[in-house]
Amino acid sequence: MLPIELESGRLTIEQLNGIFRAIPQEFDFIDENDIVKWYSNNSMRLFDRDKSALNKHVLDVHPGKSNKRINKLLDQMHSGEISQQVMVIPAKGKQIQISFFAVRDDEGNYIGCIEVTQDVSHLVGKSKIGHFLNLIKKGSK
Repeated sequence: MLPIELESGRLTIEQLNGIFRAIPQEFDFIDENDIVKWYSNNSMRLFDRDKSALNKHVLDVHPGKSNKRINKLLDQMHSGEISQQVMVIPAKGKQIQISFFAVRDDEGNYIGCIEVTQDVSHLVGKSKIGHFLNLIKKGSK
């Protein structure tokens, strides 16, 4: 299998797929036209994704209630106003961090974004806010 030449080394497709299966975060790449072009496929995904999502507009694979927020975010990334956005939302009984990072070519042109999703429940519970929320929960019992 021929390696893929990257800026900082080379990997085979098998190694690259293995890396993304091993990392617990999930990754989705949305191209410059807001089309889903790739997603990491691991058993730890919080939000199901299958090959039917490929080549669809990103708004078609997210819940309708988030469309306005995602549209605004993508507009800001396209224009260069922002390069990243991080949010934590409650979903599936967990605290889930969703991060969007603009992807740009060597000239700074927007070529897409990567969406990274991960369960941060264990971190939120240990933060000052998490401790405060736990105190409130205990006090209301």
